[in-house]
Amino acid sequence: MLATGGGGGCSRVSLHLRECDLSLGLCSSTIAHHLSRSSPLNTSRNRIPQRMISSSLIYHKSSTEVPLLSTCFSQQEVDRGEVSSEALSSVSGGVVALGKFDALHIGHRELAIQASKVGTPFLLSFVGMAEVLGWESRPPIVAKCDRKRVFSSWSPYCGNVAPREFEIEFSSVRCLSPQEFIEKLAKDLGVSGVVAGENYRYGQNQLSISINSSNPNDRGQVSSTRVRRALAVGDMKYVSELLGRRHRLILKAKNQEVFTYNKHKLSAPKSCLLNLAPKEGFYENCYLIVGEKLVPCRVVIDTAQIHIEMDDIGTSNYFGTEDLKLLRIEFGNSQS
Repeated sequence: MLATGGGGGCSRVSLHLRECDLSLGLCSSTIAHHLSRSSPLNTSRNRIPQRMISSSLIYHKSSTEVPLLSTCFSQQEVDRGEVSSEALSSVSGGVVALGKFDALHIGHRELAIQASKVGTPFLLSFVGMAEVLGWESRPPIVAKCDRKRVFSSWSPYCGNVAPREFEIEFSSVRCLSPQEFIEKLAKDLGVSGVVAGENYRYGQNQLSISINSSNPNDRGQVSSTRVRRALAVGDMKYVSELLGRRHRLILKAKNQEVFTYNKHKLSAPKSCLLNLAPKEGFYENCYLIVGEKLVPCRVVIDTAQIHIEMDDIGTSNYFGTEDLKLLRIEFGNSQS
């Protein structure tokens, strides 16, 4: 558990340091540390009692476009102890949740909830990881233009405050140790707290946090990987359970691409996709979003196109003769 008392006192931090390459993943075991805001982390090898381990981690000091805070983690600033005022003002006083926020699933929402209990919630994401680590590029689960809507939907869970998101270039923090990274967040960015999920791991020497689930009925760890696997087999009911909402697919016409439609069907090429679609197949109980209206429809996904089928009321009643540039589809819980 990452937790501190208010003011300038020491704080108890649960860390695990290992000699291996920087990555994010799953580890186990914990080592207790104490952190003073005016001094570096010092290692202690006392085991943390099980009662101190919770479903979230909190390190707490006191009370459209995603901001990119890359410069504040440059090596020159690490060496000189400098930080940009713009970066500082954007997150100063907030509580930062750490993670790979691809799916924005219910586990990510829970992190935002925990952060909101002690301050203004922020989500910190690393950008450029695929390029640095040589991973194959893949479409996001949530379209970039749709993330703000998802955060707004979390507002009722977070004290009527929608979490905000900011990004850090992965290459600018890759060589930082866990201690340096936490101290940068606390001292240079002025965050009020840090929240991480189960088995979060970070750092050149591997900061790892292992937490046992307190829910005996848990089907398994909620993860973006599980969401991707469920989409890959067309299990939209499970996708909805993991996300805490219906999966929304967004398509945008680019350049000379066009959406075609007749009385009962609207079609769009897959090249227009802004995020990850379910497997090929026929999906019932779906909705086409037209303004604020949810129009019932069926969706057929083939090798090249996304087809949206509507009942007798017809597509022309909703779109008329306007050129279509953006489609938003929400999937129900069934696949035929």
